[in-house]
Amino acid sequence: MKYRPMRGFTLIEILVVVSILAILGALIVPKIMDRPNEARIVAVKQDIATIVAALKLYKLDNGRYPTTEQGLKALLQKPASEPVPNNWKRGGYLEKAARDPWGQDYLYLNPGINGEIDVMSYGADGKQGGESFDADIGSWML
Repeated sequence: MKYRPMRGFTLIEILVVVSILAILGALIVPKIMDRPNEARIVAVKQDIATIVAALKLYKLDNGRYPTTEQGLKALLQKPASEPVPNNWKRGGYLEKAARDPWGQDYLYLNPGINGEIDVMSYGADGKQGGESFDADIGSWML
């Protein structure tokens, strides 16, 4: 039987591989880290579009949008405060109360500041204004 020496990796080979993995990680990880926040923004825009569509159905049935005081709850249950809708549809206009991906209620204004009505989220920080993922997202932006 012939003797064959065991051959392993040298320290330099291991350092080269670790360095390559570190460089790849430094390039890829930052791009992956923002994905959840980008997905939340897409979800907010879709939610707002759904709420605006439900508000338009409400107006079509009742001749007006709910007041700011009645709020988005008017899409779930018939408002008791004036003006009481004449033709409110049983079952409502939304399945459940809408909350943004950060757990805050969507804001509703009638009349709106940026349009006939405004539906908005204050973003990740829950405060008016902000930049990047903290920026306000509203129906007028869709």
